[in-house]
Amino acid sequence: MSDIRPVTRALLSVSDKTGLLDLGRALAAKGVELLSTGGTAAALRETGLDVRDVAEVTAFPEMMDGRVKTLHPRVHGGLLAMRSDEGHMAAAAEHGIPMIDLLVVNLYPFEETVARGAGYDEVIENIDIGGPAMIRAAAKNHADVAVVTDAADYDALLAELEQGGTSLPFRKRLAQTAYARTAQYDAAVSTWMAGAIGEETPRRRALAGTLAQPLRYGENPHQEAAFYRDGSARPGVASARQWQGKELSYNNINDTDAAFEAVAEFGGNAPACVIVKHANPCGVARGATLAEAYARAFDCDRTSAFGGIVALNGELDEATATAITQIFTEVVIAPSATEGAREVFAQKKKLRLLTTGGLPDPTAPGLTYRQVAGGFLVQGRDNGAVGFEDLKVVTKVSPSEEQMMDMLFAWRVAKHVKSNAIVYAKGQATVGIGAGQMSRVDSSRIAARKAADMAEALGLTALPTHGAAVASDAFFPFPDGLLAAAEAGASCVIQPGGAMRDDEVIAAADEAGLAMVFTGMRHFRH
Repeated sequence: MSDIRPVTRALLSVSDKTGLLDLGRALAAKGVELLSTGGTAAALRETGLDVRDVAEVTAFPEMMDGRVKTLHPRVHGGLLAMRSDEGHMAAAAEHGIPMIDLLVVNLYPFEETVARGAGYDEVIENIDIGGPAMIRAAAKNHADVAVVTDAADYDALLAELEQGGTSLPFRKRLAQTAYARTAQYDAAVSTWMAGAIGEETPRRRALAGTLAQPLRYGENPHQEAAFYRDGSARPGVASARQWQGKELSYNNINDTDAAFEAVAEFGGNAPACVIVKHANPCGVARGATLAEAYARAFDCDRTSAFGGIVALNGELDEATATAITQIFTEVVIAPSATEGAREVFAQKKKLRLLTTGGLPDPTAPGLTYRQVAGGFLVQGRDNGAVGFEDLKVVTKVSPSEEQMMDMLFAWRVAKHVKSNAIVYAKGQATVGIGAGQMSRVDSSRIAARKAADMAEALGLTALPTHGAAVASDAFFPFPDGLLAAAEAGASCVIQPGGAMRDDEVIAAADEAGLAMVFTGMRHFRH
């Protein structure tokens, strides 16, 4: 028995009318009877198409401001009736229920309403009820009914109909997409409502996304992967425009996100650059221009910068683009780019250029997720920040204003370095970064060693760490990490404080002649 199901009657009810009129004309040309509601029916009729109102089928008018229009047995019976079941078909005939072979529905714009900051009552009115109910009904009965929830599938639908109807494999794919869409919709509603009522740990939490692109592989070639958008309005790699270069890889996306979130810490008022390798900053700097900021960030660790990700907090210009192209760079991301910069990059076919239209707000609330075996962890985004007024001087020596600025700079960078993190900074530029070590003293020594290696490579007579500020993402549990920084020539330290041996660490700082401040806040990043 053929699995091809002809389409003689279709119900169309869409909020997003992209492609609707062309679809309606194509269906009508194939002799398909069109059922519809409200604005969708009006739009189809304006093109001269014959459309039958759902209210005529149900013998019930739309009511309650449109809340009730398709919730009726003559609609759901037409979607759910199994054509091969004699009892189903007899019941349909007895009650005058017409069969519906195709359902085309997209839902009230709930996500868009939330994104534009609408009030509670307006958001509630944009929760679709009839649409999801019809979608689920049609998807369940995909043995006989095709359900389309995305305009991107209109062309594929019409291609299917050229063979006289829809095939079962096609209807199955549509059904899977349909259930994913209603799940995504419900996830958006429940997530919004949890926030709206202040429920920080709801009993059930749903996650959903829309495919942005299949990826060639994951972190390694033997791992399958894909990239999904969550629908948020936060500027970043998910919403960016890619101007050139091959598709981003899993690691590219992960690293580019890390770089752009880090550079956003410095706002958009003064030029800043972050270079990332393997999700860790390997160079961060401010400068009078973006080109200067890039050059100073590059000089922190030129070796690691090769094949890295560059993030900028302002419009990429030709001079900066020219400097970046002097070595191999995987991705450059910035709020915007001049035509001249794009022309420079056009000569480097492998380099990907992304523009986002803006910077993410590092202080904005939000959630982050991490999977573990059998579940996932949810936490608020690390949007904590400290200013001059939050710092507590705990040593005999007080830091100068310049030292305070370098400490705060280093602190912002340490927030984006994998724990244990140690960052040396001088003159608003990193000069040594130690990341991801099991021991904090090892991170201190690695950062100092990297600084020494760069000094040798650049032909410097003095170590860049001499007179530098040091930031530690968490407290020093023992004086050894601090003493390692002192040995490298650091002049001041910023750390959270709060260790049992704070007194010993403070005493060691005093003995070494260091200035030290406590933030009262840590920035673990695992």
